[in-house]
Amino acid sequence: MNNETSHETHLKRVLARKDVLALAFGAMIGWGWIVLTGSWIQSAGSLGAITAFLIGGLIIVLVGLTYAELASAMPQVGGEHVYSYRAMGHFASFLCTWAITLGYVSVVAFEAVALPTVVEHLFPDYAVGQLWTIAGWDVKATWVAVGVAGSLAMMAINYIGVRTAALVQKVVTLLILAVGVMFITGALFQGSAETMQPLFSVEEGVLGGIMMVIIMVPFMFVGFDVIPQAAEEIDLPFKEIGRVLMISVILAVFWYSFIILGTALMLDPAALGASSLAVPDAMQAAFQAPWAGNLMILAGIAGIITSWNAFYIGGSRAIYALAHAGMLPAFLAKLHPRHRTPTNAILVMGVLSSLAPFFGRQALVWLVVAGGLGIVIAYLFVALSFVVLRRNEPEMARPFRVRRGKTVGALSVLLSLALIGMYLPGSPSALSTIEWVIFAGWMLIGLALYAWSRARYGVAYSDTMMRRELAGADPYPGR
Repeated sequence: MNNETSHETHLKRVLARKDVLALAFGAMIGWGWIVLTGSWIQSAGSLGAITAFLIGGLIIVLVGLTYAELASAMPQVGGEHVYSYRAMGHFASFLCTWAITLGYVSVVAFEAVALPTVVEHLFPDYAVGQLWTIAGWDVKATWVAVGVAGSLAMMAINYIGVRTAALVQKVVTLLILAVGVMFITGALFQGSAETMQPLFSVEEGVLGGIMMVIIMVPFMFVGFDVIPQAAEEIDLPFKEIGRVLMISVILAVFWYSFIILGTALMLDPAALGASSLAVPDAMQAAFQAPWAGNLMILAGIAGIITSWNAFYIGGSRAIYALAHAGMLPAFLAKLHPRHRTPTNAILVMGVLSSLAPFFGRQALVWLVVAGGLGIVIAYLFVALSFVVLRRNEPEMARPFRVRRGKTVGALSVLLSLALIGMYLPGSPSALSTIEWVIFAGWMLIGLALYAWSRARYGVAYSDTMMRRELAGADPYPGR
């Protein structure tokens, strides 16, 4: 193993506060709000949808608090990988990190399908060249080409270096915020409270409507956990890492709530029912001009870029962390000699992302649902790690220390279990057969690679590497 990794060095701390905030916030807002806001309002009512996001946001804040404390205490690359190892050991660390990696890979692949989908709204007839039909949807050559080209471009940006990726993230996140402020301001001046009726769902009832939206809420907030993945590249006092993480979550709660409010002020139930993209249509109504709707679609494309970029960073660092510890093959732990990026892990992410458009638009749903299960499993492992470390290592330095830790930890565990339950058979949002195939296939591939790596490098090697990582020592002394 030493010979295979002799050229590697640590990652570099180059990300400042604004970089980190843009990374997490940009990851969370993504593209989903452009597509789904109308259905949220129709499912729960205008005030019901806002209530769902406030309640769901509170759940994510609780889980985020456990992340914030652990990220400040152990600011090493891999995030969940380090916390779960210290709390529960070798195999638990692998399961946790491989599960969240599925989530990151699924989002990266999702964006490769989302990009050609949104481009279709700007250029309705651009998709030509019939390839095949999957799940009733015709896959066109030019449509696939846009998704693959976007994925390769994002791979190249991340290959060059995290500093370049962070710059792209800041610029694009500022564009989204500027358009969002324009939209909300216009809606407050031009909108009418009458269009917000009904405030709560009539068909599903108040509680039923809110629950239908809450089921979707946690997955709109996936992204704050990218901060722990890149912790070893963050140049901030460790206490500030936890604070920035929490600020990003709170900003995302406000963002989604105001987008729902603005849309409800501009579009009545009939207009919502007739709209395929409610937020751009609401923006067009607020400014009474087609350019405004197109500008909002461009903000949606910007959201695709920020989410895509952030999850390339998160996923590649998770794969790197596992390989660095001897839990995956060593070639995945290679760092570029100049850019200091985990090049092979980024290339793997790029290949998987580039394959997704070949499966058509239905892949959007498959990827999100299967990947979402991986993410909430990791949330459970992190919450359990928080509880275990509070009990077993009460004296561990925690620069960002959560108040009422026992209560926060217990609630985080229970809420994570509840989220996992939403995916299981019998739940209204249970995984379909193909989604179970994606999830099970990913886990089986991971377990096979883990078994090979464990036999090749040995548990003792992994334990040595993890002890050095936790101690902050160079795992390759003398180089």
